[in-house]
Amino acid sequence: EAAGAARGAGPTEPEAAGAARSAGPAEPGVAEENIQARIRGNILMAFCNKFHFLALTAGNKSEVATGYATLYGADTTGALSPIKDVPKTMVYRLAEYRNRRSPVIPETVLTKEPSAELRPGQKDTDTLPPYPLLDPILQAYVEEDRSVEEIVAMGFPEDVVRRVAAMVERSEYKRRQSPPGIKVTPRAFGRDRRLPITNRYRQ
Repeated sequence: EAAGAARGAGPTEPEAAGAARSAGPAEPGVAEENIQARIRGNILMAFCNKFHFLALTAGNKSEVATGYATLYGADTTGALSPIKDVPKTMVYRLAEYRNRRSPVIPETVLTKEPSAELRPGQKDTDTLPPYPLLDPILQAYVEEDRSVEEIVAMGFPEDVVRRVAAMVERSEYKRRQSPPGIKVTPRAFGRDRRLPITNRYRQ
């Protein structure tokens, strides 16, 4: 609203609860969280259909690299992913830079713990390393094409580096199905860097 954009919202809880019941009586978990994300995507696309808009997705390079997004959910549903090649830490720096001109991005967006907001108390760090640690590892692994051993030799924890590398390799099938983005860094996913998805490739 501060930027002059209209805001529209619709409730997702009733649809999510109904879909979760259809999925079976098992203990709620990631499957139910993903249902909510996909319903958000449906509402977003319905809104765009109705008003002849194109949907933009909000996934950043850190999330795209590690597969931290729901396939066919709001983060991967759309026509263009403007910050697909922008690491999360750079997203924050860009937001702070924009706010120096005029504060259009709420301060709470910049100060609260990052979260997919699919369950109460959820934080990105439940699944991912903190972004100030994750992004330099991704830069070395993806953009500089360094091996796990080389990155560990740079001083990063070996268990974290191996976990991040495994996430990147496992998530190629998601990246192949995500909207196109704008190349910002020296090496973007897509034409610059692709991995096999039809075998059990591991570096």
